[in-house]
Amino acid sequence: MRPLFIGQTYIDVTFLTDHIPVGDEKSVADEYAVSFGGNAVTAAFCCAKLSIKPHLIATVADDWLGRMFLEMAAKYEIELHDRKVEKSSLSFIMPSHGKRAIVRCRDDHYLESFLKLDVSEIAALHLDGHQPDAAIYYARKCREAGILTSLDGGGVRSNTDEVLGFIDVAVVAERFCEQLHKTPQETLDYLKSRGCSVGAVTLGERGMIWYDAAGEVRTLPSLPVPAERVRDTSGAGDVFHGAYVYSYLKHPGRSWDEHFRFARNAAAFKIQHLGNEAGLPTLDDIKAVEREFATAQVEPRPAREKAAAMRTSR
Repeated sequence: MRPLFIGQTYIDVTFLTDHIPVGDEKSVADEYAVSFGGNAVTAAFCCAKLSIKPHLIATVADDWLGRMFLEMAAKYEIELHDRKVEKSSLSFIMPSHGKRAIVRCRDDHYLESFLKLDVSEIAALHLDGHQPDAAIYYARKCREAGILTSLDGGGVRSNTDEVLGFIDVAVVAERFCEQLHKTPQETLDYLKSRGCSVGAVTLGERGMIWYDAAGEVRTLPSLPVPAERVRDTSGAGDVFHGAYVYSYLKHPGRSWDEHFRFARNAAAFKIQHLGNEAGLPTLDDIKAVEREFATAQVEPRPAREKAAAMRTSR
């Protein structure tokens, strides 16, 4: 059995520069990386790098970028079920001082329906909200079969509210909260109301607030990676998702606190590398991060009042 990831494929061009040309100007980037991209796609590659080879339903075009992506998926032994589009999608990513600006060129006009796999062969499901028809189909089927369902809520999409009704673990970004006009704490309450047994809001360098099946709200601070070592924060959330899916499948007896701490270590590795592929950690990389930041790994479990304080400070 393999986990299933569903999302939109991008080819990411990530570059470092101090100057963006305008008009007829030209400039040369200081450094660049070309890699696979897309939220659930990158999460799938992370899971594969950590040794669990997933199914992936993702968009692929019959062009040279599409063929390059097919080679990438084959390299990582990902069971790719491509959904045809006319043109490959691209992301141009400019990291700077712990932030990243992104220009996306996206073709999400599907030329065919998605493949319907036998859910009895799926170990877990992870969605990013793209391919909304496939997302709701598999979320409903997996929930009915008692298979863990996970959502990367990077933003609110056309059927997010409906999909959340079939999601067990929802980890959403601060942008998701802003689109709903809610604070992070109000967003956690919303996720609870939709039936998500584990919910979280990621807050970048401020860490994450989340609740478990018992409903207790707690915080998970980010690791104190020195600013001079932060090269590229894009894809860190995707690595976080892929790592906790891996941890859940590899160590089903562990708590979600442990799964999220493992994923935090993986994300801390990612931000120190340019591009998604270079930022995929091995198990040894994650252990090295854990050793380096050992004193930051043990924090008291904050009470709901501390989470509320984070809410009022926005």
